[in-house]
Amino acid sequence: MNHGNNNCERVGSDEISIKELVFKLKKPFKYLISKWYILLIAGVICGIIGFWYAKSKKTIYTATTTFVLETGDQGGGLGQYAGVAAMVGIDLQGGGNGIFQGENLLELYKSQKMIEAALLQNASTESHKTLLDQYLNQEHIKENWIKNSPDLIKINFNNIIQPDKLLQRKRDSVVTAVVSDIKRNALDVGKLDKKLSLLKIAVRSDDESFAQELNISLVDQVNDFYVRTKTKKSLETVKILQNKVDSVRSVMNGAISSAAVTVDQTPNLNPTRQAQRIAPVQRSQFSAETNKAILGQLVQHLEMSKMNLLKDSPLIQIVDEPRLPLENDKIALLKAAVMAFIMGAFIAGLTLLFKGIIK
Repeated sequence: MNHGNNNCERVGSDEISIKELVFKLKKPFKYLISKWYILLIAGVICGIIGFWYAKSKKTIYTATTTFVLETGDQGGGLGQYAGVAAMVGIDLQGGGNGIFQGENLLELYKSQKMIEAALLQNASTESHKTLLDQYLNQEHIKENWIKNSPDLIKINFNNIIQPDKLLQRKRDSVVTAVVSDIKRNALDVGKLDKKLSLLKIAVRSDDESFAQELNISLVDQVNDFYVRTKTKKSLETVKILQNKVDSVRSVMNGAISSAAVTVDQTPNLNPTRQAQRIAPVQRSQFSAETNKAILGQLVQHLEMSKMNLLKDSPLIQIVDEPRLPLENDKIALLKAAVMAFIMGAFIAGLTLLFKGIIK
């Protein structure tokens, strides 16, 4: 029986504590209601600030390209021919296996050379101006030059080499500064997901057309450079073998023609003078047969080199490319005002409660 009474007393004390808790929570709630005008004023002020911020904030556009890269298959099945080709100074193994693998390819998109090459492409809106000129205009940099450094206006960014050495130095300095700013604030390079092989190149700018054009230009420049570099050695091998094949074929055809000419030049030859025909004809035939054998080997190596060139050529398949309108971070004016109103009223309420607790 005593245990039952203790349990009842405990339940009763719990009920009282809950009631007291609810009663205590009503006090600050009533206090905040009594100060409704302060909450309203704070919310309105913050709402106006949020509306003004959303209206004055520059909209940042993001142009994104995603693509998948498959590197070429290096050297498969060419081992039996590589040794023979190496004897005549020809490499059938093609490009290096590790070139631009992994993070190296991503770093290529951030390189000074690639970004500069992309910036020096002509803008579609104004064909006589480069993307670099468009960037300088949208950032109001040229306006500052007119006021502070009028000599910089003379720089023609279409010309890599300037007529004046001092102007050349200033041009290079401007290009380096712009590239550094884009790398730091406007360019995002990486994988779409760590588990996926999709690569992502994103360019941010408050100019929608500039973001799109720079993204496309940079992807084109890097991918073209990558393909040319990966296939450079294989392409050189094909060119060398093609020249050798053409040369040997020319010599062989010349030897065959020489034998025929020799026979034509000695019709009805005296049997006692056969040496005048047999020796030149045999020399020409021997030369033709020798070059025929060499030509057969060279043609075989040439075809294998062409196959190797195809294997070395990487496959770059664009998955998504930037299309207008681009993604942007523009905030709706009404949404910004409402969120700022709620935040202002909430902060004001916390401040009033804190002051009440201190008192």
